[in-house]
Amino acid sequence: MISVDAVSVEFNGSALFSNINFNINENDRIALMGKNGAGKSTLLKIIAGVSKPSRGKVSAPKDAVIAYLPQHLLTEDNCTVFEEASKAFSKILAMKTQMEDLNLQLETRTDYESEEYSQIIEQVSELSEKYYSIEEINFDAEVEKTLKGLGFSRSDLNRSTREFSGGWRMRIELAKILLQKPDLILLDEPTNHLDIESIQWLEDFLKNNAKAVIVISHDKTFVDNLTNRTIEVTMGRIYDYKVTYTQYLQLRKERREQQQRQFEDQQKEIADIQGFIDRFKGTYSKTLQVQSRVKMLEKIEIIQVDEVDTSALSLKFPPAPRSGNYPVIVDSLTKKYGDHVVFQDASITIERGQKIAFVGKNGEGKSTLVKAIMGEIDYEGSLQLGHNSMIGYFAQNQASLLDGELTIFQTIDQIAVGDMRTRIKDLLGAFMFSGDTVEKKVKVLSGGEKTRLAMIKLLLQPVNLLILDEPTNHLDIKTKDILKDALKAFDGTLILVSHDRDFLDGLAEKVFEFGNKRIKEHFEDINGFLRNKKMENLREIERTAK
Repeated sequence: MISVDAVSVEFNGSALFSNINFNINENDRIALMGKNGAGKSTLLKIIAGVSKPSRGKVSAPKDAVIAYLPQHLLTEDNCTVFEEASKAFSKILAMKTQMEDLNLQLETRTDYESEEYSQIIEQVSELSEKYYSIEEINFDAEVEKTLKGLGFSRSDLNRSTREFSGGWRMRIELAKILLQKPDLILLDEPTNHLDIESIQWLEDFLKNNAKAVIVISHDKTFVDNLTNRTIEVTMGRIYDYKVTYTQYLQLRKERREQQQRQFEDQQKEIADIQGFIDRFKGTYSKTLQVQSRVKMLEKIEIIQVDEVDTSALSLKFPPAPRSGNYPVIVDSLTKKYGDHVVFQDASITIERGQKIAFVGKNGEGKSTLVKAIMGEIDYEGSLQLGHNSMIGYFAQNQASLLDGELTIFQTIDQIAVGDMRTRIKDLLGAFMFSGDTVEKKVKVLSGGEKTRLAMIKLLLQPVNLLILDEPTNHLDIKTKDILKDALKAFDGTLILVSHDRDFLDGLAEKVFEFGNKRIKEHFEDINGFLRNKKMENLREIERTAK
């Protein structure tokens, strides 16, 4: 059991949270929730031992292993994927090397009666006890199995880590964590760079193999499928619910309603007492009663109603100008990089007004096809855009393409035209950038803020073909829901590249699956696609068994 005891954190004299207490037990799957800035990531870092609290402590058994995956990683690029993942076993392998070194000393030394010789025997004995208590592991097989589960192919394992994007490096770090078999796994936004199949694999792995988990995530489906306990950080304190995220939302609503009722009753009581004091404070016969009520007022502890995060995005896409009946027609399209075939002879037709999803493992060609539609890459075959197709494009790395030296206001002022120039502050306010915030430089913004700023650029001109490549990375649950509603109301054609099942649910009416160098059309929504995919996999397993 790991315990958080009376932990407080203060910044510049104000408390982020005060006197927090809770225990983490085996089989706990905890979702750490709260609005942006409530202190979730700070609390995770304290439990991980990366940060120190202002007061209080985190207690854990002596040999407990706590593994932590932060949101942003800084990894070295001096080895292969396999070698980097194998570092998970570095302590065990170092222990083995030390034992071999000490045993060699015992074989070659002749001072059998000396104190040093006795100390070496003690060291070997202690190390042996620890080393042989660890269950026998085929390290290479474990590393390969875990990396393949997270989406790496066998040919990737000997490639240098420098060849991979930040998202893939994050998976290598995740593999190192999972291979350590820690007592507690701490994950801060682990699904941001994972495709749907890898998220499902991670869910299954954590549910069936992890001892205890605390996760911060904006992926509602992932959180609901994984967790059995929800801890909310709000207004400097925590609320601990032994339920899933969806059940917690209902209990939180009931708690706030109860607090509001109690607050209103208390305010009425205070008004009555104050009324009595004001009425009789000069009356000699009522002096004692007045004094009694004054003391009563002083002792009342005002009931606090937990804050509701009222900051909300106001998002509506402009009406879409009419396009031709078929905004995108792809026929026998092939894309190769040298000998590597991304997809071959792909043919798809997208009708006006359709909302479709591109899904599949990373590296199977989803973003490549988007780049072909955008005219950014060459290809073999035919790709036609329909009459009057006006494209609005949100790239996967759109937020990082912003100029970090510009302010928020300057970023939009650069591209706004016509009467929109006089309404920039209103537009920024609708995206939760208000007051002095608009003078912040882009480089100091969080991932979510940069994504919101990049999204504003899409609204500054009318489009009828909207292409969004992983738009929900770094967006919190509430902002994602608002974006989803705006996309539902969008009257143009929508292409969504996303691994977020909850976001795609009820939004995409058709799915194009990328894999095995081809693109397969599924005439169903994301839930139907996933149900059928699982059945296909089970049948394949049965066929293999036969």
